[in-house]
Amino acid sequence: MATSKISVEEIDHVLMIGLNRPEKRNAFDFEMYRDISLAYGELHRNPDLRCGLLFAHGDHFTGGLDLAEWAPFFSKGRFPDLPENSIDPLGLHEGDRLCKPVVMAVQGLCLTIGIELLLATDIRVAATGTRFGQIEIKRGIYPVGGATIRLMQEVGWGNAMRYLLTADEISAEEAFRIGLVQELTEPGKQKDRAFDIAATVARQAPLGVRATLSSARLARASGEQAAAGRLLPDLIPLMESEDFKEGIQSFIERRDATFKGR
Repeated sequence: MATSKISVEEIDHVLMIGLNRPEKRNAFDFEMYRDISLAYGELHRNPDLRCGLLFAHGDHFTGGLDLAEWAPFFSKGRFPDLPENSIDPLGLHEGDRLCKPVVMAVQGLCLTIGIELLLATDIRVAATGTRFGQIEIKRGIYPVGGATIRLMQEVGWGNAMRYLLTADEISAEEAFRIGLVQELTEPGKQKDRAFDIAATVARQAPLGVRATLSSARLARASGEQAAAGRLLPDLIPLMESEDFKEGIQSFIERRDATFKGR
């Protein structure tokens, strides 16, 4: 599957989703938003897909929103409608959230919605030299894709306000220091490293991965006690799964497990 602005490819149970508008520094328009949402919907529903990898073709992840396209929607206080069977890549609707993890690789410029997509993923890799910026206040607006909600959760209140309220650029090294990204690579190596991580996730027991992600999200959204109350009840179906039996057998036989997601 591919469109003029998004590439989609499956490799080893990993769905590779690439922004593909390099001639415009991957300026993020509605078509890209729609097509990423459809790719996320496929990742969500397809049992053969176990992890996503969001990356960008070209020198830059994204120069930010194509405001000429988005302004009419924002003026009405809403996002564009998404098609059926899609999943919002910004993850702003908890009841319609992607159930599988996503790794993200960035390079060059990563501005506005680029950071908000980053905050909606689970593991992030950046090339050295990447330049981050949440610069909406320079344009007279403010971030509405999740940065005001999630950035403080990732990097702490002071660090979040330091960059949300100044629109100052964040270097790759600073992003790594404050926890916005988890690894740095040489330029050009970020996608390969992100794929290594995604493929490692995809080799684990799919039901266990999804349960882990769900538990962690519940703790973040509703608190420790809410998550603690679900730990053992949500373990019961995993104990009855074929993957649990395979995990035990592979341990006994001292071999890598081959999980089926059942």
